[in-house]
Amino acid sequence: MSARFKSSNQVAIVGYAHSAVQRHAKRPLGAIATETARDAIADAGLQVPQVDGFVTASLFPTSGAHAVEDGVSIVSANWLAESLGADARYVAGFQGIGQISGSVSIAVNAIASGAADYVVLHRALHNPAGKYHANPMREATGPQQYTAPAGFFGPLAMIGLPYNEYLQRYGAKREAMAATVVEARKNGARIPWSYWYERPLTVDDYMAAPMINDPVCRFDADIPVDGVAAFVLTSAERARDLPHKPVHVAGYASSPPPRRRLPLHWPLDDIMTGGAETARRLWESSGLRPSDVDLPQVYDGFSPFIWFWLEVLGLCPVGEAHRFITDGGIDSDDPAALPALSGGGAIGNGRMHGIPQMLECYLQLSGRAGERQRRNVTVGLACHSSPHYGGAVVYTNEPG
Repeated sequence: MSARFKSSNQVAIVGYAHSAVQRHAKRPLGAIATETARDAIADAGLQVPQVDGFVTASLFPTSGAHAVEDGVSIVSANWLAESLGADARYVAGFQGIGQISGSVSIAVNAIASGAADYVVLHRALHNPAGKYHANPMREATGPQQYTAPAGFFGPLAMIGLPYNEYLQRYGAKREAMAATVVEARKNGARIPWSYWYERPLTVDDYMAAPMINDPVCRFDADIPVDGVAAFVLTSAERARDLPHKPVHVAGYASSPPPRRRLPLHWPLDDIMTGGAETARRLWESSGLRPSDVDLPQVYDGFSPFIWFWLEVLGLCPVGEAHRFITDGGIDSDDPAALPALSGGGAIGNGRMHGIPQMLECYLQLSGRAGERQRRNVTVGLACHSSPHYGGAVVYTNEPG
């Protein structure tokens, strides 16, 4: 295949930690992040003075008018390094879309270039008090003047448009999406730190849920939460001396710039065309093919993303994801199926912005998934955000 990126398999994840996922935590987000980072460093068999790199994406994902305050509603890499008292040589924050894949690329390049030896990558999510989408806007200016007055405002309207297109174009039914969301919640209900731990969903629950932005219902979106996860990355060479089996970064890709549109205008064709290019870049970067992946973890901040990612990655034919799923194609309890939501995703854990996908790849490939451990998994794939507006990372426990 085409040449792999120069840092392929040179950098590995060697430890992790995850806080409880709660609607509203009793402690400040910064305190939770500091504790979680310390736990991740210890899990990797290291001490804070050995960590010389910190990376994150600190975007605060709310469409309302909520204050952005470091250590409270966000936790930047700089804030975390200072709070830990670390003598960091490298501190960086990713500012694009696809927060986790972008952060991974920064961490990999820092280590491969020698800018840092051990990097903590974290993501801290906050759910502010009050309505998450509270909008105090009294006038619409700029491009929003053409959309907001007509009611086209916020991410639910954004995803409702291509979801409707898909249903009509391919004859899909909401019952197929019910099966999709039930699969995510089934798996999230098995994970102790999940907000939905021991609370699976039924098809009847889904179909009875109130409609928010037709055809998007309450259960089609991940629930806003407070939570933090942290990972420690280092070179493949150093990883061999640490306590856990390393999971190597085999390749990554970010989506191309999307077509210029009105705010939140995401037509289905844009998503699929841009997503196909994201996938092409990913396979070129990793030197792998869709058939090599035995642990795909697709992004699901909104449930239609699951269908879109399965199709653009070539894991099922275009227009067939809804049938693929209802036929049991992603059933994590079937050893012959593709466990695309085995980590629960955002719908099964809470709005952790791609962390569930990355974490499931790490846990399964390192053999640390406990009772959920799958057999013979060697290549994992974690997707983040929309196929045309995000990115993806390929992981392996068998470096080439």
